[in-house]
Amino acid sequence: MKSLQFTISLVILISLLCGNYLFAQQTIEREKYTTPESVITKIYQLVTFPPDTTPDWEKVKSLFIDEAVIVLRTSFTKMDVMSKEGFVDLFIRDIKKYNMDKTGFQEQIIRKKMTVIGEVAHCFVLYEASVPNSPNPPQRGVDSFQLLKRDGNWRIVSIINEIPRQGVPIPGELQEKELN
Repeated sequence: MKSLQFTISLVILISLLCGNYLFAQQTIEREKYTTPESVITKIYQLVTFPPDTTPDWEKVKSLFIDEAVIVLRTSFTKMDVMSKEGFVDLFIRDIKKYNMDKTGFQEQIIRKKMTVIGEVAHCFVLYEASVPNSPNPPQRGVDSFQLLKRDGNWRIVSIINEIPRQGVPIPGELQEKELN
């Protein structure tokens, strides 16, 4: 009898644990992005965080297709190619290295240029990244996103990042337009 009660209790416990895990996975997967703009806006919102917190990395990864490729300029002379998991790992490493878990981090869109053709989209984004209360000025960068619409839902296929500097200007379509 005790063995049967133990078995039933174990089955209930496993069911509850698995149910909570599956519910959490479904919650992430259920979030729909019906426009490419909504995905672009969301990724910058998710990687921006106040002091004493960090991003929800599962939500960040949910914005990408499984096979996504990210290419980031990690120095003025080096670009690294990575998966979405590698992207998150690099971000986590930098958060620890630069104590951003204590200071927070901001990345905001300055301007963007979106082109949509059917179920394919491309977006150039000029952004500004900064650590709140840092003596260092914000760093501008340009992200090039390629997106795909699958089953009515937009996801990131790839990101390629570049840092504007001498000899590498901000693309014309992202430069501030003069008012006449």
